[in-house]
Amino acid sequence: MNEVVKAKKGEITHKRLILLDAHAILHRAYHALPDFSTSRGEPTGALYGISTMLIKIIEDLKPDYVVAAYDLAGPTYRHEAYKEYKAGRKKADDALVAQMKSSRRIFEAFDIPIYDKAGFEADDMLGTIVAQIKNKEAKSKEGNIDIIIASGDMDTLQLVDDKKVQVYTLKKGIKDTIMYDEDAVMARFGFGPKLIPDYKGLRGDPSDNIIGVKGIGDKTATILITTFGTIEDMYKELEKGAAGEKKFIAAGITPRIIQLLKDNKEEAEFSKMLATIRPDAPIDFKLPEKSFMHALDIKKINALWNELEFRTLGQRLEAMMGGLFFGMNSSMPAPAPKKELPNIPKDEVEKVGVALWLIRSDMTNPTLEDVFSFAKTENFDEARTIIFDEMKKRGLDTVYNTIEAPLLPIVGRMEKRGVLIDRKLLKDLAKTYHKEADRLQKKIWEYAGVEFNVSSPKQLGEILFDKLELTAKNMKKTSGGARSTRESELEKLKDLHPIVPLIFEYRELTKLLGTYIDTIPDMLDENDRLHSDFIPAGTTTGRMASLDPNLQNIPVKTELGRAIRGAFIASPGFSLAAFDYSQVELRIAAFLSNDEKLIEIFKSGQDVHTSVASFVFKVPQTEVTADMRRQAKVINFGIIYGMGVTALKQNLGKETTRADAQKFYDEYFATFSSLAAYLDAVKAETARRGYTETFYGRRRYFEGINSKLPFIKAAAERMAINAPIQGTEADVVKLALIKIDEFIQKEGLANDVFPLLQVHDELVYEIREEKVREIAPKIEKIMESVMDPKDTKGVVLVAKSHIGKNWGELK
Repeated sequence: MNEVVKAKKGEITHKRLILLDAHAILHRAYHALPDFSTSRGEPTGALYGISTMLIKIIEDLKPDYVVAAYDLAGPTYRHEAYKEYKAGRKKADDALVAQMKSSRRIFEAFDIPIYDKAGFEADDMLGTIVAQIKNKEAKSKEGNIDIIIASGDMDTLQLVDDKKVQVYTLKKGIKDTIMYDEDAVMARFGFGPKLIPDYKGLRGDPSDNIIGVKGIGDKTATILITTFGTIEDMYKELEKGAAGEKKFIAAGITPRIIQLLKDNKEEAEFSKMLATIRPDAPIDFKLPEKSFMHALDIKKINALWNELEFRTLGQRLEAMMGGLFFGMNSSMPAPAPKKELPNIPKDEVEKVGVALWLIRSDMTNPTLEDVFSFAKTENFDEARTIIFDEMKKRGLDTVYNTIEAPLLPIVGRMEKRGVLIDRKLLKDLAKTYHKEADRLQKKIWEYAGVEFNVSSPKQLGEILFDKLELTAKNMKKTSGGARSTRESELEKLKDLHPIVPLIFEYRELTKLLGTYIDTIPDMLDENDRLHSDFIPAGTTTGRMASLDPNLQNIPVKTELGRAIRGAFIASPGFSLAAFDYSQVELRIAAFLSNDEKLIEIFKSGQDVHTSVASFVFKVPQTEVTADMRRQAKVINFGIIYGMGVTALKQNLGKETTRADAQKFYDEYFATFSSLAAYLDAVKAETARRGYTETFYGRRRYFEGINSKLPFIKAAAERMAINAPIQGTEADVVKLALIKIDEFIQKEGLANDVFPLLQVHDELVYEIREEKVREIAPKIEKIMESVMDPKDTKGVVLVAKSHIGKNWGELK
């Protein structure tokens, strides 16, 4: 593993101990990574971060032993000495606190010992372990343990000792790391590790609310320390009176700073004490009995990672470990070679994977490894039996047999046929869009007053927040304290400076170029056809997904996005026909909730948004304005997606007050009381059973619905409200594909009608030109008759068709 010193006589073979500052790493990971969560709603971003950090540590540092140190809740001796210690720190998010508690399970899975002690911080655990190892080695005169402290902050640098004790810390995020030995500390600060507490004693540490000497900053503190050494040495010099002060003046220290030092001796010494890591915490450190790699139980680790839904980390760990054992100490056992997965036909794996996905809706697009992991066997026939038995036990075999299984061969034909692409149009778009992106970039540079990488969050943040000093209420921050440049955060700034809307435009252009315009040509076959991968089990909702490229994400609301659709063209002699359902989610909500008013709107053929506006704003339909209809549309879709009053206010526009939003909300539910009761019933039923069901019985599990953490419970409730509606829509669209295919086969149209694309609730077919006008109305009728009118309470699922030569003109 790590470099082993070959034993000449009397030479010591060195072992490497990694000390993990768990609290600091978790904190950094939480702020650096997205808000990951399991299907149960449990937050996992920090847990994922510390898991990947462990893999990186194994790969980079090749440890012989690993130990973790933790902070415990409650005051430390520092708080007892100074009640304002860390007083300025924002209270940790509930999501981070929850992960701090559950993170211990990760260390237990890796068989990593944990050290903590009430009244002391993790840093003190680390300092004490370092001191105890040094003391033991000094007595035995055998310095055979090299220590590396892995941390997310810089406080532990004071423990660095030549190359005997080094600090491996995070520069940015959780991937960009740096190793500090004594020379590196000296290069960074201008003085050695042991003087870092003195440095903090002078300049203070705002993050811990250590006051230091007010008026002394980084530069002055550095001059004082490099000239005089410790704080105690400085005051010994000052005690010499005028002779001592001359040395300060000679070093460039002003009389004002000298007086500050005299007046704040107690503060400086006290601040140094607070900043000093204790080497004497009441713990008794012992090296683990087994070496780290010897103790690793990959099955145990994978079991936990699977529970946390980290589906790829186990593979990464095994793959990385497989290459680590060259040059290792021969006493270190190599891991068992990774077993080759059996060569199972792809379609068989897909069938079992779909069944597994019906059982575990969060496990989208399951792999063979997922199948084996769930079934706890590596025999495919056994795994298939276990999964299909479980599927039947949960009553999901009807969904499988009537929807998912019949869909698979249709999807296979879609992928095989592919869609014809106008390569020249994409080339022209690339030229135009790159030119426009360059123009926008130059305009952004002009507003910024400097050239910079607009795609770099760090550089963009420096321009927006430091140079232009833009800010808004409730701006979120990254782990480094800089405000985020995510789109949701920049939305808060869009009216403050003309540079912000330009950044949105630039980002859209570069995303379209990178994802579609520049990449699709390389994906085409020799006939210029694009064969995207369609994944029936690709989402938690039941909808199909697509990859290479992801067609679901091509924007349709902007001219830029629609232009890309124009490159998807009909084959010679064919037309493209797109079919979609009109307001399908609201129609499904109407009959699932049995809301008579909503049902009557659809049965009578009224425009649902105009009708709702009439009810909410209490005006005749003839007096409903375009803006009233727009607001009603926001309310209609917001309500069935679990939108609360605050979110409703934001989506209605800045002119809408919270009182107005509350009034609209109350009026809506007062009018459509059965819909309100239905949504409440979905929440209650999901809390009782742990899952929602579509009209056809498809389940989606929400284990977070009964979480004790309010934000997890609320998020689960929001998703659960819409799950039966959105899931039923997914079922209907898939059934439409199946019914249309039955029609194609029955009428002998297999050479005249080809399914090409399925995007959200839109189906795109390639139909022979002379037959398209005849066939399109028949497909519409098939789509509208997927559900029995008795089941929909008379609400028709209206389908519409659009015919043309390219996908872009079908809307």
